[in-house]
Amino acid sequence: MAGMTAAKRPRCSPVGRLLATVGLLVALTALLLVPAGPASAHAVLVSSSPSASSVVPSAPAEVVLTFSEAVRQVPDKVRVIAPDGSRADRGEPSFSGGLVTVKVDPAGARGTYLVSYRVVSADNHPVSGAFTYSVGAPSTPPVDAGSDSRADPVVGVAVKVARYLTYAGLLLLVGPVLMLGVFWPNRLSRRGPSRVAWAGLGVVLLGTLAGLWTQVPYTTGGGLFDVGGAGLRDVLGSDFGLAHLVRLGLLAASAFLLRPLLSGQGGRADRVILGLLGGAALFTWPLAGHAAASPAPPLTVFVDAVHLGSMAVWLGGLVVLAVFLLPRADERELGAILPVWSRWAALAVAALLLAGTVNGLIEVGAPDKLVETTYGRLLLAKIVLFLLVIGVAAFSRQLVRGWQSAARPRPMRRALWLELAVAAVVLGVTAVLVQTPPARTAGTDVAGSRATSFTATLTSPIYSLQVEVDPAERGNNSVHLYAYSPDNKPQPVVEWKVTVALPSAGIEPIDVPLLSLTDNHATGQISLPASGDWVFRFTVRTSDIDQATVTATVPVR
Repeated sequence: MAGMTAAKRPRCSPVGRLLATVGLLVALTALLLVPAGPASAHAVLVSSSPSASSVVPSAPAEVVLTFSEAVRQVPDKVRVIAPDGSRADRGEPSFSGGLVTVKVDPAGARGTYLVSYRVVSADNHPVSGAFTYSVGAPSTPPVDAGSDSRADPVVGVAVKVARYLTYAGLLLLVGPVLMLGVFWPNRLSRRGPSRVAWAGLGVVLLGTLAGLWTQVPYTTGGGLFDVGGAGLRDVLGSDFGLAHLVRLGLLAASAFLLRPLLSGQGGRADRVILGLLGGAALFTWPLAGHAAASPAPPLTVFVDAVHLGSMAVWLGGLVVLAVFLLPRADERELGAILPVWSRWAALAVAALLLAGTVNGLIEVGAPDKLVETTYGRLLLAKIVLFLLVIGVAAFSRQLVRGWQSAARPRPMRRALWLELAVAAVVLGVTAVLVQTPPARTAGTDVAGSRATSFTATLTSPIYSLQVEVDPAERGNNSVHLYAYSPDNKPQPVVEWKVTVALPSAGIEPIDVPLLSLTDNHATGQISLPASGDWVFRFTVRTSDIDQATVTATVPVR
């Protein structure tokens, strides 16, 4: 149905085709260089040392934050405030994967300290919060006037609007390209759908640039126009920035092939290259969001791209069908187009359902989180709206089957417009959903919550040992050890050894693997399978001949 006579088909110029091919190769290379995401998404603070709300006998030499995944630094956004309101942190914090270590004044005053933080998680969302700990005894918590971890609501809305624009522009671009390339009758003018396609390309470009701009204050916590050179460089150098730059390059390369294809003059090679460019561009959306930092990044990135591409094919095709084909095509043309399009739409919807189901299972994690978390409730709303769209689409399919008995396509046009209206709401919910912490990570942040960890100071003739076991519950626990000399100065340690046993259950001593973070600080992870009074034995060697062992009984719930 599409096309013109061979004599009237000037092909895309060799230069344009070459530039498009080069753009594809560069984009694919850049996508291969994007590092694989870690095994979580939307980092949460899982433990801290000292623990939140805990009371320690002496001022620590450092504060350690442990996140559920690797995090990046936001300049001057990890701060420790002393009881008198002054800065207790010393120098820049160090970042090592999910561990953030902040040096503090070991001679700090007694009282309550405030720890505030703002970091960037692997899925490029900022994570902020605050908690307190006390030295000696609690006091009135200080206020950090120089650091506000709250997000600017205008920036939050702008981020979602930018994401929505890219979705809307994508379907406005894909729909006309698909319909003009496959379904368009020769006798009808291509001007209207071509203008929609160019507008879609412009909207995607606008949304992508807006996304890069808003990511700067979204990360740093500033206002919409608080965008400086350093912040912009940080964003452009991140995975988020790389994915957006790749998308801009692919869109620019695609522009060379769009004009001949939209006018019906593109050849087979042009269509193949344009299809490859478009397929590669789809992956830039999941690579800049939750999918790239899920427990199974290759799977979630792929299904997210399939989900997005199916949406663009289905809804973009509906736009062209409702606005241009139904009002202009005659009965014979519609009788040929609609059955074929109906099968295409059914395949796109099936791919949407399958990809959405896989993503939902991964991001929700447990059935109860569908109703207990914001992410889960948004996902339920999206499912309900999507089922409504499916119902309207089923009605439209029945109209297609009885097409020959219909005098005019007016009932079908009404059904299509209703389908598109509900789908527009679905896109809005999706734009909010991708900016919301996944349900499987919600509710696990310890910042500001009441501490349930075990903290004690054990003494020996040659050292005192500050011990923290967090959360002192069945399952995975983190252990932090701090050694101090008898005069309360940091004590360098040559060798650490820790064993843990549960005599009441017949569990023999188990070695706890430790990692030395500083001369006097070590940490480790241990899984405690049962409740009870666990006996920890700590052996600390401070020189070739000086060594002592201390024990602690840790009640585990």
